[in-house]
Amino acid sequence: MLNRFFLISFLSLSLAGCGIYSFYGTDDSGAKSFSVDMFEVRAPKANPLIGQTFTEDLRDLIQQQSTVQLIEEKAELRFQGSINKYDTQPISVQEGETASQTRLTIGIEVKYENTIEKDKSFEKNFSWYTDYPSDADFLSVEEELIALIVDQLTQDVYNASLGNW
Repeated sequence: MLNRFFLISFLSLSLAGCGIYSFYGTDDSGAKSFSVDMFEVRAPKANPLIGQTFTEDLRDLIQQQSTVQLIEEKAELRFQGSINKYDTQPISVQEGETASQTRLTIGIEVKYENTIEKDKSFEKNFSWYTDYPSDADFLSVEEELIALIVDQLTQDVYNASLGNW
C-alpha cells in the first residue's frame, strides 16, 4: 500500500514537472484547436494543385499526430503560408554534358502563430527536393515527386511547430 502511494506520487510529480505533456509527443501549449489556411501558390512554374495538396496534407498530419482539433476560424494554433519555389534543375552531369538526374525542389514559407505561447510563433522557409532520372517524362512522375516532397515538408513544419523532440 505504501509502495503504491509513493509510485503514484512520483509519477504525478514527474508529469506535473514537465508542463503540458502529450502522449503523442506534441507540444501544443495546451491548445484545443488549430487552423491551416490554404497555402497560396506563388512560384511561377508550380503545379497549380500543390497549394491544396500541401494544405490538406498538413491538416491531416496534425490531426494524426496530435490531439488538437481542426477548426476554420479563431484557432489557438494557426498556420498560413505560400509555395514560393518550384524548380527543376539538371544535376549529375556526365560525359557529353548531359545530366543523368534532374532535381525537383519545392520551397514554402510558413507563418505559425501560437496564441497561447507567443514566443513559440515563427515565420520560416522550408525547402525539400527529390531527384529523378533525366530521361523520365516529368509530367508522368510529377505527382509522385510532389507527394514525396510534401510528405517531408509537412513533417518539417510539424516538427518545427508542434514536435516535441
